[in-house]
Amino acid sequence: MTILVSPLVSCSARLPVYALLIAMLLPAGGAWEKAGMMVLLYVIGIVAAFTMAWVFRRTLFKGEHSLLLLEMPPYHRPSVRATAMRMWERAVMFLKRAGTAILAISVVVWALSTYPKPQNPEATAAEALATSYAGQLGHAIEPAIRPLGFDWKIGVGILSSFTAREVFVGTMSIIYAVENGGEDIEQMRDRMLAETRPDGSPVYTPLVIFGLMVFYVLAMQCLPTSAVVRRETGSWKWPLLQLAYMTVLAWGAAFVVYQGGRLLGLA
Repeated sequence: MTILVSPLVSCSARLPVYALLIAMLLPAGGAWEKAGMMVLLYVIGIVAAFTMAWVFRRTLFKGEHSLLLLEMPPYHRPSVRATAMRMWERAVMFLKRAGTAILAISVVVWALSTYPKPQNPEATAAEALATSYAGQLGHAIEPAIRPLGFDWKIGVGILSSFTAREVFVGTMSIIYAVENGGEDIEQMRDRMLAETRPDGSPVYTPLVIFGLMVFYVLAMQCLPTSAVVRRETGSWKWPLLQLAYMTVLAWGAAFVVYQGGRLLGLA
């Protein structure tokens, strides 16, 4: 049961997504306000994990359970050197793994968002993106995410981040043609906040941004985790169940945030 709910607790891979969305939701907010929003997202994940554990305990895993007793090793004062080395090893491992995935997926996303070239050589960047392979894919899934307030560009970002959550930021930077530099987050934030729908209304309203935050708190969006669950359980049954229930949970929560907020006049 633990392995099914542990991905609901926010991990470091979500931090780049949180940082971007918090910067969009609170562009003029101070450090304490943004830190409070970050803590809120962690709390949402923890509450969701306990809630789903309670549900699974009374459905899939109901009945008597044997207790597992472990003998605790003797306590020792932690070694600063050993701790620092361990942190360095894990950080390098994460950067290599995540960096490789981000680079590969960024190349694929760039290709999908660049080709085929529009027939009109004077087409704008937005028109070229809409007719690209990425645009076609995003438009195909747009009906499923439209009730959440998401457009097809957000859909492309969500699809690309199934391999690793942090890829969402790289994908959106490609979609919005953000140049490399020290102001990447600010530049991306400004371009995304300036995005409008065909009727002229903004795409990234506070409800949409917060709904997207909640979606990423609860969605699986991590193929390496699915691979680990498959290895630990010896079956694809549990990772597929995990992917299904977390996707439904994320969609439902984002739906409640967006549609509920609109009913309350918060749009």
